[in-house]
Amino acid sequence: MKLKIALHLLFCGIVQLCMSQNLPSLVTDRNINSTFSIIAYDKATQEWGIAVATNNIYVGSSTIYIEPGLGAFSVIAETEPLYAINGFKQLQQGKTIEQAIVSTVSTDSLADYRQVAGIDGKGHVYVMTGSSLKYWKGKAGHLTGESFVVMGNQLADNVLTSMAETFRTSQGTLAERLLQSLIAGQKAGGQINGKQSTALVVKGEKNEWFNQIDLRVDHSVQPFEDLQKLLNYHYGRIRLNQAMFAIRTKNIARGKLLLSQAEPMIEGWNGMYGKLAKAYLLLNDEKKAISIISKAIKENPYWKENLPAFYCLRHAPEIKLLLDETTFTLADWNNAISILIDLQKSAESIDLGQKILKQYPESSYTNYLLAKAVLLNQNKSSAKSYLEKAIQLDKANADAQRLLTQLKGAS
Repeated sequence: MKLKIALHLLFCGIVQLCMSQNLPSLVTDRNINSTFSIIAYDKATQEWGIAVATNNIYVGSSTIYIEPGLGAFSVIAETEPLYAINGFKQLQQGKTIEQAIVSTVSTDSLADYRQVAGIDGKGHVYVMTGSSLKYWKGKAGHLTGESFVVMGNQLADNVLTSMAETFRTSQGTLAERLLQSLIAGQKAGGQINGKQSTALVVKGEKNEWFNQIDLRVDHSVQPFEDLQKLLNYHYGRIRLNQAMFAIRTKNIARGKLLLSQAEPMIEGWNGMYGKLAKAYLLLNDEKKAISIISKAIKENPYWKENLPAFYCLRHAPEIKLLLDETTFTLADWNNAISILIDLQKSAESIDLGQKILKQYPESSYTNYLLAKAVLLNQNKSSAKSYLEKAIQLDKANADAQRLLTQLKGAS
């Protein structure tokens, strides 16, 4: 009986230790994860960022911790979230970044297996590399610079120096510089036992949620390339939106420049091809728009669901072959009207809207779209009538309610 109790207590102790230390396997069979990361602060933009790579899956889930305005922590090798949890508490109490990290080291019996880097709210850094990491195969260590730290373990010889130098001399946003540094580390040899996942997180006090960056490649044979693609998508969408705004405001030269930058950045993201095609239609380049639509369908056959929205291109042979108006739903027709409005084609959008309203007289949303269409001609009286009808048909039509409120407020 005593032996059973002892074994039970030993098992519970091992389980509790594994849970408290966030180890990926039992202490007796440690699953050492070779990892390298860069953590940095950009004073100009007031952003904190971390980029990390490893030979294990989902590296971003346990190695990156950022609280804008307070600081950031990167915890690698044998990860332990308590370094960040306790660290943020210490920083809130006015402790230095060194004190914030050392306070947890003093209570961590496995601190020799950790690598921890931190940056406070003003860009001051501190880093520690556990003493046991020197026994692992490959190089383990860290380097510090002005408001940044690079660190890693089981690395080729020049990884950290390449990362640090690249970050110092790189141009672009903090996210772009962090990724350039991480890729430089990989090109210098990276982890000697391979690669599997990467992550990049950038947060700032002044950033809205949509400007915060949280990108992860949890499992891939080419994680660095995939992470670069995700960052390209992030900035490519921004440039595409800026291009469309510039074109709509008649700044055509800027719009074309931004569009030329955006298109290669969103290559492969066929979910954005509809907006890209619309951008070229705003420039009256139907040929280019059609080529993008054809490419989207080739990459993703299900993209055909978007075709009715491009009813305005129905006369083009390539599109005519793919469109079957008899299959259009009311939502399809409304999408077709909506794009005509976006393209500021007032006569066409009004004609199509009125045609569809005859087929679907109880359509609240079509009435709303017709209100937008007649507003292209500054016909506020007619727009109000359509909006009132839209709301009569569906009191929950928030778009119609919002637009009607705006029109009444402007009159």
